[in-house]
Amino acid sequence: MQTSGRLYALLVDADLEVCLRMQQALDDSIMLRIATTIAEARSCLAESIPDVLICEVRIGQESGLELCRFIRDTPALYNLPIMVLTSFSTLQDKIAGFEAGADDYVVKPFDARHIVARIRFLSRIKRLKQN
Repeated sequence: MQTSGRLYALLVDADLEVCLRMQQALDDSIMLRIATTIAEARSCLAESIPDVLICEVRIGQESGLELCRFIRDTPALYNLPIMVLTSFSTLQDKIAGFEAGADDYVVKPFDARHIVARIRFLSRIKRLKQN
């Protein structure tokens, strides 16, 4: 849902510090919406589909990987690019993220320029798939 040239990213993370840091990291070309629970994320997805979903592996007691699987199993959301942004950093963690449907896997702490570049990259891939 690009509006006026801005990308729309949905961040799903219960850590409010991370949410604030992400808001500060993104430039004016990316509009960020935040969900702190899986239920809130599903509600946001029902309202409007973002250009990119950014999701933590652990969201309180919930699993962000289950949200990834839900997205990949939902035809209307299937092509939504998913970036896992987490502190889980082992090879097994990364494989689990990709197997759950993630398109990208970034380990915290993150660099603002890197995150912006990755969001733009995932959005570009989505546009190419649509054309």
